[in-house]
Amino acid sequence: MARYLCALFPLAIVAVIGTSADRASAANLCVSQISLPGCYGTIGAAVAAATPGATIVVMQGVYTEDVHITQPLSLVAADNARPVINAIGQPNGIFIDGGVGIGALTPGANTLSQVTVAGFTIENANFEGILVANASFVTLQQNTVTNNDLFLQLPTAENDNTETCPSIPPFETNEGADCGEGIHLIAVDHATVIGNNSHGNSGGMLLSDETGPTHDNLIEGNTVEDNAYDCGITLASHGPALITGSQTPFGVYSNTIAGNISHHNGTGLPGAGAGVGLFAPGPLNQTYANVVSGNRLTDNGLPGVAIHNHAPTNNINLSNNVVIGNYIAGNGPDGGVETASDSQVPTGISVLGVSPITGLIITQNWIERESTDIVITNSGASVDVSLNALTGKGNGISNVSNPITNSAPGLVFAVENWWGCQTGPGTSGCSSVSGPDVVSTPFLRQPPQAQTE
Repeated sequence: MARYLCALFPLAIVAVIGTSADRASAANLCVSQISLPGCYGTIGAAVAAATPGATIVVMQGVYTEDVHITQPLSLVAADNARPVINAIGQPNGIFIDGGVGIGALTPGANTLSQVTVAGFTIENANFEGILVANASFVTLQQNTVTNNDLFLQLPTAENDNTETCPSIPPFETNEGADCGEGIHLIAVDHATVIGNNSHGNSGGMLLSDETGPTHDNLIEGNTVEDNAYDCGITLASHGPALITGSQTPFGVYSNTIAGNISHHNGTGLPGAGAGVGLFAPGPLNQTYANVVSGNRLTDNGLPGVAIHNHAPTNNINLSNNVVIGNYIAGNGPDGGVETASDSQVPTGISVLGVSPITGLIITQNWIERESTDIVITNSGASVDVSLNALTGKGNGISNVSNPITNSAPGLVFAVENWWGCQTGPGTSGCSSVSGPDVVSTPFLRQPPQAQTE
């Protein structure tokens, strides 16, 4: 089996303790539950006292609070410490707020930037463990976000898959089914989310656009696992919040999802979540020009990568996304309402939609332990599928009509793939092609270079 080796990202946190005068300075503050001269007893008190650009160093301890950050600062764990923010009974563990929560929102003009949060465990929030809204150049590094989204109410009736999240803030227009997940970026640009662990939440990480565009963010080297009720990592365009005054979604675009491990998410309910999901579900939604690269996507409830739209309109933009160099294995079937029979089986990558999905590139992925490696259920699709290892030995590529529209499938340009044997698709011991308009020759006669376990 293949393995993509993710880089390690050392956490360079230097405790700023020094003298009492240092601790009381404008630039450097400390927080300790043990009485120390010049230190604050709560993180919130230090944040309130900080001036822009301050560094707040937090000592070991359990801090029961919801930390609300509205100015540039660095909030970091002391050397050899792993402080815990226990947000029991609170909306969030950490809320980096560029205006949504303080009534000063200017959509598309983020005024909060240069915030760093590093080295914490954040747990037990009613909604997100870490929520970032309307901010730029935020760094979230080597945090553990676990057991959040506690207000999520699961269905109690048999065959009811609808979850709700009472009292979630109204600016989160589409989070009733997941309470915003463990880490949530709304209207955020140029953020770096690196080396974090998100597990045991409703979903792992979410990038959405209710209050402004979310773009040019890097989500790299994170471990996202055992989030039972949604995807490991989700990029989703949603309807705009009323406070923005906008009638159209802002868009989720030009983000990079690289080198992450997304494992065993979305298994708590049937079809609850993929390893990585790219969604533009309704009219005017925009999730485009994102890159999903070098991730390890295994044993999730939905396919390793799920790309969905659900409305018959040309105004949806789910174009020009790239899925490259991922290891994908052992994932579940697609649970979308338009699912065709070819994707009602364990599937590596599912491209599903009513309106055309164009400019999609799927390349250099290694897919195994799936019944269908790649399925395209999208009339009018234009998909480039090349240089992949399609080793499931079932359907390597299925190109099928959408059951809702019942119109002809689109074109899949699928040359130079490895089909599991030297003699090409459909021959003995090889994966096959299902459906029309799949160009599958020439093909590779030996597998592309693989990272092996």
